[in-house]
Amino acid sequence: MNKTLVAASLLSLLSVSSVQAATVLGFKVGGDYWQADTSGTFNADSNLGGGTGPAQSFNYDSKSQGSVWIAIEHPIPFVPNIKIRENQLEGKGKQTDSDFYFNGVDFFGKSTAYNDLSNTDFVLYYEILDNDLVALDLGAAYKKMHGSLRIDGYAGEELTRTATQRDIDSGVVMAYANAEVGIPGIGLYVFADVLLGIDETSVHDYSAGLGWNFEGTALDTKVRVGYRDFGFDVTRFSGSTQDTQFKGAFAGIELVF
Repeated sequence: MNKTLVAASLLSLLSVSSVQAATVLGFKVGGDYWQADTSGTFNADSNLGGGTGPAQSFNYDSKSQGSVWIAIEHPIPFVPNIKIRENQLEGKGKQTDSDFYFNGVDFFGKSTAYNDLSNTDFVLYYEILDNDLVALDLGAAYKKMHGSLRIDGYAGEELTRTATQRDIDSGVVMAYANAEVGIPGIGLYVFADVLLGIDETSVHDYSAGLGWNFEGTALDTKVRVGYRDFGFDVTRFSGSTQDTQFKGAFAGIELVF
């Protein structure tokens, strides 16, 4: 499936709907601190050819992750707004007794996996609703991976300490939605932010929670807490087959100019 065509088609459908543009040029910048639990498996390679070998399970440590973003909203009708979000997602897992073949290396016994699924979201979206009670954004996104899967262990008959790495640098076309429902007068709102894979249907990235909006003269400040779940279940994606999940509570802040 042509990823560019999918994204363009989705945005074309949105553009013919009732779209509410911002009245002035605005900016949003923010960041989240995310305490995530990591779990999952990756498949070894087959040393009999180019196929996929058995799944390998590692015990991952919990680790803090983070996201930062900027969004630009404008008053031009039918031209989408843009948001760019950088996501740090790094997992480290260990196992003590497994023999497998990966990236041209035979590993024996104890090994450590460093699974870096860091990525950048490029989001184009429309403000469908924007008032004190309900806000709704819809659009499309491209999640560009820029990570790697590295295995550090013992290889060969001499059990030599060896490390090998496979880059994970392809991208995923995704549908995007963001919704907020507020309680007028007190600044409290609930929110949900969803990215669902289109060409990789088992990839998702969603969060939900509570926020508080503090209005100011020059800018508004939003403080939020919630739960985020990133799932990455892929087959032969940049040569990697894996099913990995990062999930846990987060806290963040957003400044609206």
